[in-house]
Amino acid sequence: MSPFQSNIPSSEITPKEVFLSRRDVLKAAGFAGLGALLAACAPQAVSSSGAQAAPPDVPNSLEDISNYNNYYEFTVDKARVAPLAKDFTSRPWTVEVGGLVNNPKTYDVDELIKKFQPEERIYRLRCVEAWSMVIPWMGFPLAKLLAEVEPASDAKYVAFETIYDPDQMPGQKSPLFPWPYREGLRMDEAMNDLAILATGLYGDLLPNQNGAPIRLVVPWKYGFKSIKGIVRIELTNEEPATLWSSASPNEYGFYANVNPNVSHPRWSQASERRIGELTRRPTLMFNGYAEQVAHLYEGMDLAKNY
Repeated sequence: MSPFQSNIPSSEITPKEVFLSRRDVLKAAGFAGLGALLAACAPQAVSSSGAQAAPPDVPNSLEDISNYNNYYEFTVDKARVAPLAKDFTSRPWTVEVGGLVNNPKTYDVDELIKKFQPEERIYRLRCVEAWSMVIPWMGFPLAKLLAEVEPASDAKYVAFETIYDPDQMPGQKSPLFPWPYREGLRMDEAMNDLAILATGLYGDLLPNQNGAPIRLVVPWKYGFKSIKGIVRIELTNEEPATLWSSASPNEYGFYANVNPNVSHPRWSQASERRIGELTRRPTLMFNGYAEQVAHLYEGMDLAKNY
């Protein structure tokens, strides 16, 4: 079994007849690879330190995933994100990819979907607020897009920027944050197969409240790294400024790797509340993906480089 492969079949995530009917529609629209359940959500996994993992993972319902959201561009109230995002215009939409690349290009989002043929990836999502979900995304490896634009030899980081549209996103009128939302990855992180650009979930197009039409998903990092509503990707030789590390650098670092051994200044990260469960579960190092990503940080002080 591939280290990314899940043992959770699609038929257990959503009713089989519903899943198959959605698959047929999405194939016609350019989606493919729905049978490739590439993730690391196996039950009773063991962390790199040898500690016993959390209880088995069960995907959250579409109701959970689409109605419990952090999306500060709309509001800081999780329960109000979905209604406020209901009429957000996510088509037409383009993504500009440039900076230190040999082949800069601006893509229509539907062109990206047809070109890179999204597949299903079932990933854990761990919020820095110590809650979590398991989500069946539709997406494609970020590395595929980067390979097409041909990074220059001096490109060391990948910077992402979300749309800035206060008329549609009332939260962007708040002076508390340095809008637009920006995030970044080191080049080797961006090239890791687990890092994807998601364009859907549960076999359907991405809902507005979950970052439509395209967002980053980096499952071994806290959820705020997975920037939503992306309009620009830039390769650079300098570590990019990010919204949260700019707004509160004493609390949020550039790497934001899930680490149960490093507490947030205001709460412990040793355990988490899985949405839909009554009890807490232990948090796994790198959110359970240590086998795939721990080598990226060899020799680094993960308490200092938080």
